[in-house]
Amino acid sequence: MSEAKIRFEMVKRRHKKRFEEAVKKQEADEAIIPLCEFINNTKHFFTSSSCSGRILLLALKGKRKRDASFHRKWHRKVSFEEVWRGIEDAKNCELWFKTEPFIIHIGASSLKKAEKILDIKNKAGVKRGGIIVAKPGKFILELIGTEEIALPVKFGDKIIVSKSFMKEVVKNANEKIEANFERLKKFESIIRAELK
Repeated sequence: MSEAKIRFEMVKRRHKKRFEEAVKKQEADEAIIPLCEFINNTKHFFTSSSCSGRILLLALKGKRKRDASFHRKWHRKVSFEEVWRGIEDAKNCELWFKTEPFIIHIGASSLKKAEKILDIKNKAGVKRGGIIVAKPGKFILELIGTEEIALPVKFGDKIIVSKSFMKEVVKNANEKIEANFERLKKFESIIRAELK
């Protein structure tokens, strides 16, 4: 067995174990588990940190990334009422409302196999994505949807958006998250057909 193949098998085993542990602890995004399981059970591919897309309220208590925390997080469409309650509940922070698209990280055993995923990405109409690591036995791809929203809604304890404005934002966010899930579904159906 070549050094590249040994490296791929080792990296795949590690990521597969990490994924299975996250599922067991209920830390994995439920909506993307079937796709990740399918990819992890193929011979030449595996997944690492992936998300189906989400709507969230992000609380910032400082300038660094580690100072941010999820105040509320939904991997689905949301109601205006639950978002507004979340905004009201947040205390003494900079609060952002966000819609984030799916993000999938896929490991491939070779450049040829990585190119196969890029071909599937294009067929599914996923516009953003590419190879982010390219080493013998370790090719990692990152695929990202395009449906996004990000806006501040509260500074300290002062809400800076009106209810009528937020109603429109939530409506738009739900449309975007639905389009995001449709694109992900299309990607999943093509990858299942082509990686049999």
